[in-house]
Amino acid sequence: MAFDGCCPDCKLPGDDCPLIWGQCNHAFHLHCILKWVNSQTSQAHCPMCRREWQFKG
Repeated sequence: MAFDGCCPDCKLPGDDCPLIWGQCNHAFHLHCILKWVNSQTSQAHCPMCRREWQFKG
């Protein structure tokens, strides 16, 4: 999904659908990456580079 839009779970772009960066420097909509992380059976990995997913501090 384009970053200037919103994820499929949101109706309007904006504060309810922020971009979240990982330590690997890949960015995702908040709802999209949370859905991905929660769907992983073991340690979550970045969907782009497969590095262990950690939110950028």
